[in-house]
Amino acid sequence: MAFELPKLKYAYDALEPHIDARTMEIHHSKHHAGYTSKLNDAIKGTDLEGKSIDNILHNLDMKNKAVRNNGGGFYNHSLFWEVMNPEGKGHLSGDLKAAIEGAYGSMEEFKTKFSNAAATQFGSGWAWLCVHKGGKVEICSTPNQDNPLMPGVGCGGAPILGLDVWEHAYYLNYQNRRPDYIDAFFNVINWNEVERRYAEAK
Repeated sequence: MAFELPKLKYAYDALEPHIDARTMEIHHSKHHAGYTSKLNDAIKGTDLEGKSIDNILHNLDMKNKAVRNNGGGFYNHSLFWEVMNPEGKGHLSGDLKAAIEGAYGSMEEFKTKFSNAAATQFGSGWAWLCVHKGGKVEICSTPNQDNPLMPGVGCGGAPILGLDVWEHAYYLNYQNRRPDYIDAFFNVINWNEVERRYAEAK
């Protein structure tokens, strides 16, 4: 089965004013669709065809740029859409809240460190919150479409929250003001989904 562009669970304008509808439409229907199509082309007729995206990325030959870039782009965006929802739906609680506060002292300090990881990622890339077996959480960042599932990226564990800091994710609305976009992201995090992923992966 070829990979398919996932459908969003909310309308393109549902995250406004934090992320505008035009950016969402282009990001999903053009950029993510492009990664999906190119990933299918890259694995067609190879031993990767028919495998799950998690399996492909865990066992990735990092020299295979087509699968690395497009497989990462497919996976990263699929997670990105899931960990956002309209403002005010879902609040951080439970075991994940305890893990974050245990690692970073407070939610404010977590927000500061996550925002810094996103703001200081040079060029294009992603900021991540990951969970290791046992429940410990870690903030890190990766360049381009790399992610923590890939071998040797220096950012381990299972990604449960990801923020896209490629310019195409924010430039129409925020231009070069990446910190404003990062701050806005915290208004639309789907903490219920992030906590579900935490419970599944820890």
